[in-house]
Amino acid sequence: MADSYKSPGARAAHDAGMTIPHKPAGYPALSPYLCVDGAARTIEFMVRVFDGAELCRYPAPDGRIGHAAVRIDDSVVMLGDAGPNWPATPAHVHLYVRDVDATYRAALAAGATSVQEPIKKDDDDKRGGVKDPGGTTWWIATQVALPT
Repeated sequence: MADSYKSPGARAAHDAGMTIPHKPAGYPALSPYLCVDGAARTIEFMVRVFDGAELCRYPAPDGRIGHAAVRIDDSVVMLGDAGPNWPATPAHVHLYVRDVDATYRAALAAGATSVQEPIKKDDDDKRGGVKDPGGTTWWIATQVALPT
């Protein structure tokens, strides 16, 4: 039977009788997964605009990004380049930021296109939207009032 462990570390932990956690340390239980055209551009966008930190990047055999993860605040966004069996899929992601207006301007400066200028509507947030160069629509918001 083939070894089912994905890494030498996992095999060593098993052999030592250690319990392997069900998810990596510091990862939330739920993360969006983006399949995009140009994952490297999307990673650069998240790092530049949202102060993201790239956690990992695994190349596919053909040079595309097979899998990557970026931490933004208390969340992790996972992504990979589109391929023959995984087409790019438009996605919408909502993200709370400290200053929606500054983040909106930074996104436009980083090559995003405007979907909606930040505006306060009927809820407790001021929200705007941008589409990044990889095709993901980011709804960015700052809470400006406490819920009633």
